[in-house]
Amino acid sequence: MATACPPLSLPSTSLLRGGRSARAGPRRRQLSAVCCSAVGEAVAEEASAGTAEEPLLVSAIRGKKVERPPVWLMRQAGRYMKSYQLLCERYPKFRERSENVDLVVEISLQPWKVFKPDGVILFSDILTPLPGMNIPFDIVKGKGPVIYDPLRTAAAVNEVREFVPEEWVPYVGQALNLLRQEVKNEAAVLGFVGAPFTLASYCVEGGSSKNFTMIKKLAFSEPAILHNLLQKFTTSMANYIKYQADNGAQAVQIFDSWATELSPADFEEFSLPYLKQIVDSVRETHPDLPLILYASGSGGLLERLPLSGVDVVSLDWTVDMAEGRKRLGSNVAVQGNVDPGVLFGSKEFISKRIYDTVQKAGNVGHVLNLGHGIKVGTPEENVAHFFEVAKGIRY
Repeated sequence: MATACPPLSLPSTSLLRGGRSARAGPRRRQLSAVCCSAVGEAVAEEASAGTAEEPLLVSAIRGKKVERPPVWLMRQAGRYMKSYQLLCERYPKFRERSENVDLVVEISLQPWKVFKPDGVILFSDILTPLPGMNIPFDIVKGKGPVIYDPLRTAAAVNEVREFVPEEWVPYVGQALNLLRQEVKNEAAVLGFVGAPFTLASYCVEGGSSKNFTMIKKLAFSEPAILHNLLQKFTTSMANYIKYQADNGAQAVQIFDSWATELSPADFEEFSLPYLKQIVDSVRETHPDLPLILYASGSGGLLERLPLSGVDVVSLDWTVDMAEGRKRLGSNVAVQGNVDPGVLFGSKEFISKRIYDTVQKAGNVGHVLNLGHGIKVGTPEENVAHFFEVAKGIRY
């Protein structure tokens, strides 16, 4: 367990390399502590780079000794960036941006060029595979995902076919290859997929939902139909992860955003077995590929998430990082978990929350991130400050 940091109320510029306050004596220096250091730009850039063998993020996930926690942010490529806003004016439809190789690469690299995060995540959407499974959809501005023909009957589910990424999303593979060429091993290229229950939720509900009435009705009245759909998503997403890895992804995050709408017992029936199948399938062909699982609002299910077999559990901000570590155990790495709303605060406040999170997470197996994606309207300069402070930390 990490020991105490220097006073978190101090601005980062008042801390010296090694974690010692400018006014503190040598006794304050604790080499085993998470030392919250601000360093010059050149040193921070040096620390952000991985080795020739693997990126810093991958090393941290594997439990290797690293000098600082790697950092990236969910939705780090998005509407808070002026460069992205300009692209949206030229290409107003989301799918127009997310299904074009050149645009996917350009958008994915926008935060890399400005902030140099330790993870560069593919710009895409968890619903991107749906057309290849015979499930038409669109993303409507101001409304979100729309599934034109919700899957609520056995006949409808029988029409769903297995996803073949090479045929339906070749631009994803091309984009991942180009991203690897661009960032090399200075950052990890991250892919992602939707988890079976979350994908099924969208497809049964017809889009986003507040109450999840339709999928729960299906689960509790005709579970065989839902299990059939979940199995199809499971096979397809396992293949999609392998495809992403084969084309350059060095880690893949699985989003099970809506699984936390389930009770623990129902999670164990309708989500966990399918997550385990995906992980087991990927392990057969890609045993060294780090897999991250994120489920927002997962406090009630936390102990069950590592049972999926993933390497990293990504915590949202409603779970205290220190408590989350204890509940998860020592065999799984953690990611997170600063509240995205913190980025609307002062720079001093942002710094304090970063230091607090890193201290509680300890100095092994932690990837610094938010507890959810960056919110629309977040000041870009605050995101820049987040990265600057995070990359200045030293264990």
